[in-house]
Amino acid sequence: MQRLIKNIACLAGIDQGKKQLCGHEMATLKCLNDAWLLIEGDRIAAYGEMSALPALHDDCDVIDAQGGTVLPSWCDSHTHIVYAGSREGEFVDKISGLSYAEIARRGGGILNSADRLHDMSEDELYHQAMQRVDEIIAKGTGAVEIKSGYGLNTQDELKMLRVIRRIAADSPIKVVSTFLGAHAVGRAYTGRQGEYVDMLIRETIPEVGKQHLADFIDVFCDEGFFTPQETARLLEAGDKWGMRPKIHVQELAPSGGVEVGVKHHAVSVDHLESMTDEDIQMLRGTSTIPTALPGTSFFLNMPFAPARKMIEAGLPLATASDYNPGSTPSGDMKFVVSLACIKMRLMPAEAINAATINTAAAMDLSRDYGSIGVGKVANLFVTTPIPSVEFIPYAYTTPIISQVYLNGQPVTTA
Repeated sequence: MQRLIKNIACLAGIDQGKKQLCGHEMATLKCLNDAWLLIEGDRIAAYGEMSALPALHDDCDVIDAQGGTVLPSWCDSHTHIVYAGSREGEFVDKISGLSYAEIARRGGGILNSADRLHDMSEDELYHQAMQRVDEIIAKGTGAVEIKSGYGLNTQDELKMLRVIRRIAADSPIKVVSTFLGAHAVGRAYTGRQGEYVDMLIRETIPEVGKQHLADFIDVFCDEGFFTPQETARLLEAGDKWGMRPKIHVQELAPSGGVEVGVKHHAVSVDHLESMTDEDIQMLRGTSTIPTALPGTSFFLNMPFAPARKMIEAGLPLATASDYNPGSTPSGDMKFVVSLACIKMRLMPAEAINAATINTAAAMDLSRDYGSIGVGKVANLFVTTPIPSVEFIPYAYTTPIISQVYLNGQPVTTA
């Protein structure tokens, strides 16, 4: 089936023939004004100027964008949206002055979510997560990475990963799955972190691998969590089962995690709020994508990743939401784009590229997602009429989406 979107004021985010955009390349958001776009099946078939609108099949579904802008769907390469319940009590603790680490030491944080998840049925966990998936689809996200990490024992980690697999099967959004058993030390191993790591390597990772439940493996390599040496062991174990590395690094303090990520060819290193100049230099010339999570900095009132330094060093900066119950209870990628401009001093074009093509690359999906290109999956959204693409980050709470398309099909959103 053909579907034509016409009268597009601006077709933005057109493919530039690159897997990712690096450094100064991020300043260019390729656009076509007064445009049309043709979809065949689930793929983009063609696009062009309205003055050269092609002849259409009689059964072509024609949609009038009415002067709206069309962009590729946001790609969100770092989320934890499979979780049991909210943690607004800890939100109040943060307002009262407790730090993320202090809340964790009191039994809150990740361990709080692990306790709740253990007691929740797989079906209820799935239904809660699907509500969040529908929420981010309505906000324009078309590809998402979802991590485990609130199980912290083999059976509960597998439960989470099965839920992620169900989401991938049931939702039109593109899903990639990440095993994050090393998110914290499970309660049964309190004070025995080395034994917990041994258990993950001996028991959990092989079981995840045998059931083909994860595309990636992640480790929280940071102060008070897992060491670079433990991280390396876990990444090597995951690699044996086909899980590629994506690592939490440099959130709370310089941890040596970037070096481990580069050494093990991590697809991305994420957070980077405590990133050093040495880390930035270490990433130059590598395939590892630095991924900033500005929503975390906003919610926790902590420093933002040095995004401008990374771009000026020629790196392919990506941004993601970190949607989770403790440090970033939001998956709104439009707000992430706004924060990237307001707090990390990115220009709008840079921020949009960081949230589309580069974050698609941070999931190894940019061949099919993250830009408007012939042959790419037709995941895109049409906005209401807006003055310019710069309006998107500028009007940081204004709803702009008129219609979402995933796999070439219109998606009904609440």
